[in-house]
Amino acid sequence: MHQKSLTELATATRKRNLSAREVVLHHLDRSLTFQPSLNAYTLIDERAASRAEALDARLAAGDDPGPLAGVPIAVKDLIDQSDLVTTCGSGFYRRRAERSATVIRRLEEAGAVIIGRTGLHEFAFGFSSENDWFGPVRNPWDTDTSPGGSSGGSGVAAAARLAAGAIGTDTGGSVRVPAALCGVVGLKVTHGRIPLTGVFPLASSLDTVGPLGRYVDDVALLYEVMAGSDPADPWSVPRPIPPVRPGSPLAGLKVGVPQPWVEDGPTTGTVQEAFSGALGMLDDMGAIIRDVRDPQLSPPRELADLINAEVASVHRSWLEDPTKPYGPEVADRLQQTLEVSLDDYVAAQAWRAGLRNAVAGLFDEVDVLVTPTTGATRKTIGEPTILVDAQPRSYRRVLSWFSSLVNHIGAPALALPLRSSSSPPPSLQLIGPWWSEQQLLGLGRTLEEAGVVEFRPPPAR
Repeated sequence: MHQKSLTELATATRKRNLSAREVVLHHLDRSLTFQPSLNAYTLIDERAASRAEALDARLAAGDDPGPLAGVPIAVKDLIDQSDLVTTCGSGFYRRRAERSATVIRRLEEAGAVIIGRTGLHEFAFGFSSENDWFGPVRNPWDTDTSPGGSSGGSGVAAAARLAAGAIGTDTGGSVRVPAALCGVVGLKVTHGRIPLTGVFPLASSLDTVGPLGRYVDDVALLYEVMAGSDPADPWSVPRPIPPVRPGSPLAGLKVGVPQPWVEDGPTTGTVQEAFSGALGMLDDMGAIIRDVRDPQLSPPRELADLINAEVASVHRSWLEDPTKPYGPEVADRLQQTLEVSLDDYVAAQAWRAGLRNAVAGLFDEVDVLVTPTTGATRKTIGEPTILVDAQPRSYRRVLSWFSSLVNHIGAPALALPLRSSSSPPPSLQLIGPWWSEQQLLGLGRTLEEAGVVEFRPPPAR
């Protein structure tokens, strides 16, 4: 049953070819079975079976619960879920939510059944999901390696087919990095497209909620359910949501390879080869590919200043409280956030404004930008570096080089697993103009249908 896609499961349940209860129980059983080896969850909610039974009763009465009827979904443990404790992967933060986040309510109103809360990098402030309080989340491709972060558990749940789909958050790549390292599809939306109400903040001017799934159609369906403004969220933007295109032709599509962003990126030979191969296939399919160059297109120091200033505003009072323990890596990084001055923050805001203007100019010339999603496909748990050209490089820099700049741009981006024999496969990132999620998902579907993009299950999962 877990071999079926999210959309296939929803269709079968709505037609009553499968019961919601059997679908949910199957995925709960898989989640419990693989939890000792993968540590994907902070909580597996076995009460989900009773919620599935209630959906079956509605279906039997002729009521359609919605497009996600009976679909089991895993949700990152910093998104509030009514009557459950939000931990944020922390050693001290424990808040029982009185009300579910807007995205949870929308998923459940569409018929989804939340089966568990997924593990993450502590307070979402990192890219490995190696958590000092809950233990490291482990990649189903190789349990000695990280699934990336911060939404590592959500990436694992999707890739290992513990759930039909998963929800994460993305502030500097935290949906796309796990998608890349776990070999699944991940969507980072335009900032303001999906509400943040009930989501614990990392840096609110950059935070987004996004779906992860094995196939583009699965991610598209989750996106369409969650998208839309919410008056309770000051960052939410009231804009119409165009339907996702059934497929977008590549003939004549103007594709930009942003420089020096790509050429300066710390990328392994495996990733470089896969990216070049993907560009060749796009060219064969009629896309018009060319380099586009702007000096703003390279992650500078100001990028960290913007994030750090906002992170400091969330954690400053707790950092001064000895009863609020943080893990060593996160504690050290949080102390560094306190060093950002107001002048630094203002200068960083000016840099971001210039970056967005530069990218807006590029989108006058091209339809979409393409980069690798991550500079490497594997990060060993416990190792602070990744080898690139035989040189150890900071894992955070290698994994976030191609993702973090997108959050400062504010635009949407789609991470797609390339068809490859590598384990896990390298990932391609498509970046579109603001509010162009439907275009990116349509392009992703076209690449999937053409065999450029492919989900391949991890071994023995």
